Amino acid sequence: MMPLLDVSVAEGLVAQSASILTLDNFWLSALLKILLCTVMLMVVSLVGGYLEHKAMGHLQNRTGPMEAGPHGSLQLVADGIKFVQKEDIVPRAADKLVFAVAPGVALVPALLGFLVIPIGPGVWAEDLEIGLFYALAIGSIGVLGILMGGWASANKFSLIGGIRAAAQLIAYELPLILAAAAVAVQAGSLSLVDIVESQATMSIFGTPVSMWFVFPQLLGFGIFVMAALAELSRPPFDMPIADSELVFGYMTEYTGIKFAMFLLTEYGGMIFMSGLITVLYLGGWQALPGVPLPGCEAAAGISDCGVWGTLLGVGITLGKIMALVFFMVWLRVAYPRLREDQLQKISWLVLIPLSLVNIAIVAIGKVAL
Repeated sequence: MMPLLDVSVAEGLVAQSASILTLDNFWLSALLKILLCTVMLMVVSLVGGYLEHKAMGHLQNRTGPMEAGPHGSLQLVADGIKFVQKEDIVPRAADKLVFAVAPGVALVPALLGFLVIPIGPGVWAEDLEIGLFYALAIGSIGVLGILMGGWASANKFSLIGGIRAAAQLIAYELPLILAAAAVAVQAGSLSLVDIVESQATMSIFGTPVSMWFVFPQLLGFGIFVMAALAELSRPPFDMPIADSELVFGYMTEYTGIKFAMFLLTEYGGMIFMSGLITVLYLGGWQALPGVPLPGCEAAAGISDCGVWGTLLGVGITLGKIMALVFFMVWLRVAYPRLREDQLQKISWLVLIPLSLVNIAIVAIGKVAL
């Protein structure tokens, strides 16, 4: 009797089914991770926006928005509904395709950057071996959307704002990368998870020492924070917007949902950069240097924690992120906008030389210690 199914054919069908299952799991996993990052971007950005509204209000001795929700907590939700209902106006002389695509080009990198930010022990979408390189690269793409929007608007104020944003990227990308490279040298890894764990497991002359990188690299921390503010076009580095002279810079001609996407990009960028600073310099989800979270196994580093330890780690990370967001808001209230020549001089004559000195000191210390 002939067999109903040859053994080789059966093995081929099983292998094909396994590959299809793996492929489906890959796409399902990727979809869930992107969905998680989208939800995090929306929720945390709304919290950051609310913090900016209320913090600015109290710092300037005014109440701020109070009508929508308890203490004005739903104001940004109301603003989002308003933006959706507004008419989408496109200037007659604009490059319509580039004009329409630019907000998405600016927003998507802010979304994808969250894929590699660890927000708690074992809580991250991807632990890439080159996570730091990915984060810095993806964060640099957003300025292309700003430049596209400024050029495509057919408005001289928008064009000047876009050119200023490109000039800031060129000037401040160098100190940002050099400061981050110094962290990678000290941690001995480009993985953001490894960088967090190295701040709890580093050693000096063979002696285990738990120390956040902000302490040995205080200079690098200051350089990275200033460069990050310039990358985000946050005050006092907000010359690309400069509403007192450029109306609203590269966003002048945008209305409705496209304008809301640019605003969401700004808030999302604040959260992303604050998360990156937390991971690189502030110990990630560690509450205090040398103090493990409840349920963490000391032998397995600081990534294996129980449910309560994981939740506490996530809360600590988000608390640090919100503290950095508040610091950015305070700078907006406390300091005036820098002139374009001052902004460029700070980068080329101060930050870049200091960042070279910083990475040299860290490299020497890494070899010596």
